[in-house]
Amino acid sequence: ERAGLATGLVSTARITHATPAATFSEVASRDWESNADLKGNEGSDDNLSDCRDIARQLIEWPEGDGLEVALGGGRNNFMTRDETDPENENIKGRRTDGRDLTAEWTQKSNQHFYLTNKAEFDALDFASNARVLGLFEPSHMKFELDRAKTPGEEPSISEMTRAAITRLSQNEEGYILMVEGGRIDHGHHGVNAARALEDTDAFDQAIATALEMTSVEDTLIIVTADHSHTLTIAGYP
Repeated sequence: ERAGLATGLVSTARITHATPAATFSEVASRDWESNADLKGNEGSDDNLSDCRDIARQLIEWPEGDGLEVALGGGRNNFMTRDETDPENENIKGRRTDGRDLTAEWTQKSNQHFYLTNKAEFDALDFASNARVLGLFEPSHMKFELDRAKTPGEEPSISEMTRAAITRLSQNEEGYILMVEGGRIDHGHHGVNAARALEDTDAFDQAIATALEMTSVEDTLIIVTADHSHTLTIAGYP
């Protein structure tokens, strides 16, 4: 952003989760995803009123002209406790400070758009100057095996990658995009080989999309992992 590049995030986890959050926020605890999570050590009198939660830092990110695109899950960290989730009337937002961060995003300009479902995603022209915050689930997005049963509800990681590259490549100075297949690890944690493997395949398709849309002459694609292990069935014995 400081160099004038466009910037973007794609994740199947919450946008405020560890990996995407590390690209735009600075906090003492990865768990401070909304202001409701701000707390010191148990039994302490720590005053955390000056700390900013991760969701708030995304909206207030001061670098350059801010993120061009952020697509993933985790919208309840951006909504107040008085607000009902747009897709599930039994779920409320988590924020206790009264700030609707999704509204704050769209109020930045008439080019700032907030998306909550695939229909809105499909309707948006990403080959434009739009600035897009897409939060497709209250928490993490669906595992690919489950998403495939209802493909009209939320975009795949490959579709989000295509949309993000389409948008970011409008910048002639170039761009940087972080894409995370965040639920692969969740499948491992849940000792669920089928879902871990299916999300790995979905991530591989996202890589193929990025390779298709770019040239090795001017684009560096790095694929890495936070654990980088093969499939393991360990659970929590």
